[in-house]
Amino acid sequence: MKDFLKELGVNEINEGTSTGQTWLSSGGQLFESFSPTDGKKIGEVKGSSSGDYKKVIQKAESAFAEWRMWPAPQRGEVVRQIGEALREKKEPLGKLVSYEMGKSYQEGLGEVQEMIDICDFAVGLSRQLHGLTMHSERPMHRMYEQYHPLGIVGIISAFNFPVAVWAWNSMLAWVCGDVCVWKPSEKVPLCAVACMNIVADVFKANDIPEGVNGLVVGDYTIGELMTNDKRVSLISATGSIRMGKKVGEAVGKRLGKTILELGGNNAIIITENADLKIAIPGIVFGAVGTCGQRCTSTRRLIIHDSVYDQIRDTLVKAYGQLKIGDPLDANNHVGPLIDTDAVRMYSEALDEVKKMGGNLLVEGGVLEGPGYESGCYVKPAIAEADNSWEIVQEETFAPILYLMKYSKFEDAIAKQNGVKQGLSSAIMTTNMRESEIFLSHKGSDCGIANVNIGTSGAEIGGAFGGEKETGGGRESGSDAWKAYMRRQTNTINWSTELPLAQGIKFDL
Repeated sequence: MKDFLKELGVNEINEGTSTGQTWLSSGGQLFESFSPTDGKKIGEVKGSSSGDYKKVIQKAESAFAEWRMWPAPQRGEVVRQIGEALREKKEPLGKLVSYEMGKSYQEGLGEVQEMIDICDFAVGLSRQLHGLTMHSERPMHRMYEQYHPLGIVGIISAFNFPVAVWAWNSMLAWVCGDVCVWKPSEKVPLCAVACMNIVADVFKANDIPEGVNGLVVGDYTIGELMTNDKRVSLISATGSIRMGKKVGEAVGKRLGKTILELGGNNAIIITENADLKIAIPGIVFGAVGTCGQRCTSTRRLIIHDSVYDQIRDTLVKAYGQLKIGDPLDANNHVGPLIDTDAVRMYSEALDEVKKMGGNLLVEGGVLEGPGYESGCYVKPAIAEADNSWEIVQEETFAPILYLMKYSKFEDAIAKQNGVKQGLSSAIMTTNMRESEIFLSHKGSDCGIANVNIGTSGAEIGGAFGGEKETGGGRESGSDAWKAYMRRQTNTINWSTELPLAQGIKFDL
């Protein structure tokens, strides 16, 4: 086995059910993890059965009764220690993320840094879970609002960010006094095993109640158990729109809470006033980073007709310089897609573009030969297309960039907003009025709107999420913590009488 796997406590055969500090003997389906980098088998994880799931939830319920009573700053101290442990394991965990998922090593390190950053954010937050005070209309009454721990938080994460999204949710949930049960993507189960090992050491050293951090590795059936379980107060799910609709429906039927982070179909508007020195790198990284498998990846490029030819030609030249190969090799810009199913969808999308009459400026294709034995390496493609085409309207989780022209700024905004997804958006311009319109209620309808940076990449200090069929959820920074707590309004009467609100009289 590779050294970084050993350092993370990842074995050839691993259990996939944990109550935080203890691995249970899993009785579910066996999941094999193959690296898209070289096609080699990394290891196996024994999935959770329905019985295993019940054990984890029961432990979580018991742990919540104790954990919620810990003072929030003490919970924050535990999260601080997790951040330190992640700093120590940043290099091996970054390599595992890169090797199991396929993103570049630099992006793998960046993902672990996101985990560290959210730990730091959560530590500060643990002393800032503020409520509000307000004046009562009744004499000698006091009113205020406060926030209480919610309960069990179920986390369903996707393969493209196998560790960071779990950390976004769990670190905030823990300082809020919640307990977590995590169902990671079955495509990257070893990353979850590694995270559980790192946190377990910290939890054991601090005598954390068993069950605060649960893991259930499985397919959609485990996700269905979680989404239909009334004991799980909040489901935070990251994935496709199709998956999110099923989760939303199931949780909605029991009037539970959800945070949904679903698909994106993100565009960058390039105006005639754009600074091309920063526009081109932002476009290319947004389109090919993580091999186009970020929910914030740049899918569409809406270019003013006066600079269209220049942008088009520059991008084609830039794509010709991309190096595709082993993501652990720092010389490569682009790694593989997650698996051969993703390659098939990529190829089908390109076929559909051709069928619609799209002009392939950079044709793409599947790479073969030495270094590409896994069958998961593809060439990033660029196509001239129409925003109305169904293939453009849908999110293809692959490095395909669609180019289209505009002449009037209002038309560019309309095209940007003219899809069902609403996650990330960007504009490249040095014109203040254009940027302000883009950020106004007349501009982007996305949850994220950037000026002179790309669509891809977000800092943990801001709330992350999108509108429309992206789900409307928010994770990470700002006041996203409120989603992990229940809100309570309190009124205290310190008088010797009982006046009623709105001046109502009720004399006995």
